[in-house]
Amino acid sequence: MSVPALKTALRRLGKAASRAGFSQDAALAEGRTLAAAVAEANRGAYLDWSAALDEPASAQAFMDAAVAGRRYRRSATPLATQAAAAAGGAGYARALAEVCQAAATLGEPSPAALGAASLAAAAQVPGAPTPPAAGPASGPVSDPSTDPAQQEFLRQAPAILSQVLSRLGDSQSRLLDVSRMDAHSPGAFPGLGGIPMPVPGRPGEVAPVQPSADGPSTAPGIDPAAGAADATGQAATAAEATPAAEAEPAEPAKTVEEWLAELDELTGLAGVKSEIHRQTAILRVDALRTKAGLKNATITRHLVFVGNPGTGKTTVARMVAGIYASIGLLSKGQLVEVDRSELVAGYLGQTAIKTAEVAAKAYGGVLFIDEAYSLNGDQYGEEAINTLVKEMEDHRDDLVVIVAGYPAPMEEFISNNPGLASRFRTTITFEDYTDDELRSILASMASKADFDLGDGCIDEFNRQLALQLRGETFGNGRFVRNLLEAAIGRHAWRLRDEAEPTVEQLRTLLGADFEDPESSGLKPPAGAQPVPPVEFGTPAEPS
Repeated sequence: MSVPALKTALRRLGKAASRAGFSQDAALAEGRTLAAAVAEANRGAYLDWSAALDEPASAQAFMDAAVAGRRYRRSATPLATQAAAAAGGAGYARALAEVCQAAATLGEPSPAALGAASLAAAAQVPGAPTPPAAGPASGPVSDPSTDPAQQEFLRQAPAILSQVLSRLGDSQSRLLDVSRMDAHSPGAFPGLGGIPMPVPGRPGEVAPVQPSADGPSTAPGIDPAAGAADATGQAATAAEATPAAEAEPAEPAKTVEEWLAELDELTGLAGVKSEIHRQTAILRVDALRTKAGLKNATITRHLVFVGNPGTGKTTVARMVAGIYASIGLLSKGQLVEVDRSELVAGYLGQTAIKTAEVAAKAYGGVLFIDEAYSLNGDQYGEEAINTLVKEMEDHRDDLVVIVAGYPAPMEEFISNNPGLASRFRTTITFEDYTDDELRSILASMASKADFDLGDGCIDEFNRQLALQLRGETFGNGRFVRNLLEAAIGRHAWRLRDEAEPTVEQLRTLLGADFEDPESSGLKPPAGAQPVPPVEFGTPAEPS
């Protein structure tokens, strides 16, 4: 059942990409990585994933794709971002969200996969007017208030998201009717049953669950302030719908001060904040000297970020891009995030071309290379590094590169290539979060997802936190995010028999939602002392 569903979703994705003017190959690459990232928590998912792609079953290929696609569980893919400015863009975003729906059913469905599918689907279909990210040098981005394609995309987005989430819940309900699994048994599926789903962007309102159609559906064109569908479950056609409200103008570019204020609002990272402030001051004065016609010493703008996963490196990199653009050091200020798989090709000679193409997308902004040390050790990675050094030199006035990874491997990575060592002179260390900071991050993530932490949530979070070994394998902010995603799935399971749950029930997580059956009998390490909960503010969430 899951294999045909993903095959169908990917086929629709390719067709939607063609209608929007995108490459089918690029679209299918996005779909396969996103599907793997959504389904990676499901036991045996790689078998169904491989079958849907008509490839030999390989757990390694599945995990490689999952790692590459994790970033898109909470942010739009590159093509989904471009879709807002393309004719047929709404259809592409809808098709990508349906891939998330299908991916949640791969293997043995799990709470984490359901939570990931819901969040990923929401990320691909924005529910509010947001200007699209700047792409590679293709001219200025069109004004959403005058571009018909963007108008149509923004008009349809809330209804698309509501429909996809409803269909996700409906499909999970059908699976439950077949399996009848116990909620706490291995592989139990956290279906949503027939629970009405919250309407995106309107807390307190829910949309009725609508049955899934066999073919791709056309989202109703509605005013984002008016509701997704009527109580009968029949959506109006675009021609019959209420005219969409005029799109809001794009937000003005942030100033350096605003970017730094946003940086300071992040949880923890005191050393990181101090160094970014220092770098900003140096580069700002350097830019002012250049403007005044004065000579300047050569100051490298490239950075090395070292630290364990989930410590906010990507989030800070995005802010650095904005800061550099505000100072005038970069023309656009976009962030292009890649890893080895997106730089290295299948044979020598092709890698140089592939790396140069990726760098071109980052012109005017920041190229962020995660786990950059993975380029060490073979001729393919060496070719990518040499190409990267050339790009940094040829476009030194409008390209900044940030490399990131674990401290020791990153030191070896930089030292192994003289070209890199001369260009990366500033290393910023991201320390692991403290227990208090992790609890604060949990509160922030839950609030942004329109959930309240009810009785027992913090106690159960503290218990699970105490079980974690703090080393390179500890996920920091990712650990928190994974727990929250699993809790959202168990919350949906808990409400499966509620025909009309209240808004409070839909919003409130309980301690039982955070309980992991597999760790329920485990105890914290000897000598571990519980840390009392603290009052939380509203810090920004790391990525």
